Amino acid sequence: MNLISDEKQHLPADMLKQELLQELKRILDYWATETVDEINGGFIGRISGHNVKDPYAVKGSVLNARILWTFSAAANLLKTDQYYTLATRAWDYLRSHFADKEHGGLYWTVDYTGKVVDSKKQVYAIAFSVYACSEYFKASGNEEAKQTAIGWYRDIRRHAYDNVYGGYIEACTANWQPLSDLRLSLKDANERKSMNTHLHVLEAWTTLYEIWPDEQLKADIQELLLLFDKHIIHPSTHHLQLFFADDWTVKSTLISYGHDIEAAWLLQEAAVVIGDEQAISRFSAQAINLVRAALKGMDKDGGLWYEYNTAEEHLITEKHWWPQAEALVGLINAWELSGDQYYLDKAMASWQFIQQFLLDKKDGEWYWGVGMDGLPMDEVKVGLWKCPYHNARACMEVVKRLK
Repeated sequence: MNLISDEKQHLPADMLKQELLQELKRILDYWATETVDEINGGFIGRISGHNVKDPYAVKGSVLNARILWTFSAAANLLKTDQYYTLATRAWDYLRSHFADKEHGGLYWTVDYTGKVVDSKKQVYAIAFSVYACSEYFKASGNEEAKQTAIGWYRDIRRHAYDNVYGGYIEACTANWQPLSDLRLSLKDANERKSMNTHLHVLEAWTTLYEIWPDEQLKADIQELLLLFDKHIIHPSTHHLQLFFADDWTVKSTLISYGHDIEAAWLLQEAAVVIGDEQAISRFSAQAINLVRAALKGMDKDGGLWYEYNTAEEHLITEKHWWPQAEALVGLINAWELSGDQYYLDKAMASWQFIQQFLLDKKDGEWYWGVGMDGLPMDEVKVGLWKCPYHNARACMEVVKRLK
C-alpha cells in the first residue's frame, strides 16, 4: 500500500512508471526477436555482448525457467498474446528437454539440440522452474504446469531438505545422491547451504502458494522466513550472510549488495502472501534494515557496487545489471513502507544510472554491467545467467506498485 499523499511526490513516481513500462516492452521485444531458436527449438543459449549469436551453445535450465517466468508474468500483466505464446514455447521446451522423467527434478544443462549435458540436480534451478511454472499456470490455467510445479516442490523436499537443521542442501547427482561439487557457479563457495538458493526457494514456494495454498507449503515458507531471520540476516549489520555449513555455521565473509536489496522485498512479499501478520510486521522492518545495509554499496552516481569482502577489505566496484534492477524494486518498496522521500529519490537515481550506463540503445537489452571506467563490460547479453528476469521483473513490479 502506498503511503505517499503529497501530490508533488507523485510526479517523479508517475514518470518512473511510464518510463519503466516503455523499458519493459523494449526488453521483451529483444527476447522475442533475438533469442528464439527457430532451428532446434526453445531459445538460443548464448548471445555475445556485441549481439553475436552462438547457435551451438549449451542451454541452461535457469535461463529457460527465467524466460518462462518473464513471458508468463508479462502475459499476466499486459494481456498480450505474443508474450503468452513465448511463455508456452518456454514451458514446452522445459517439459520436453530439461525435466528428468526418471528421477524427478530437472537437468542443469542440455546441448543446443536438447540432449543432456549436465544431469546434476541443482536445487536453485529446480526452484526457479517451480516459480516459472506457477506463474505460467496463472497465465494459462494449464493443469499440467501446476502439477509439475507441485511435483518439483516435492522432489526438493524429499531429496534436498535437511531434517536435522532445516533448510536445503545445494545440489545432488542426477539420482539425488551426495555430490562433491555443490557450487552453483565457479565463483561460489563449495558449501552445503547458501543464502542464494534459500532466497530463490522462498521466492518459488511463495508463487506456488498463490496457486496452491497447501498447509505444508505454508509451513515451509514460515520456516524459511525464520531461517533468514535467525541465521542468514546478520543481527547487527543487516547484510545477508552468503554460505553456510549444515548447522548454519557461517562460511563466508562476502557482502552482496544486490542480494541484500532483493531479499528486502522478497521476504516481505512471502510474509504477505501467506497472510502471517507476525511475519509481515517483522519483515516489513527487516525490509528497511536490508535496504539501508544495501545502500552502503551505492555509489554517488546511483549505481550499486557488486560485492565486498570484509575479511580482505576488498570492494568489487563493477556494477552488474541485476543489482541495479533489484535496487529499483527494493527502494520503491522501502518508500511505500516508510513514506520517506529519501527512498524514492534513491530509486530515481538508480533508474538514471541504468538509463545512462546499462541500456544498450542501439542493439537492445541491458549490458552485463559497467566497470570503474563507466564502460560496458565485455560479457554476454544472453547466457546461463544473463536473462530477462531481473530487469523485466523490476519494470513489472514497479509498474504494478505505482498504479
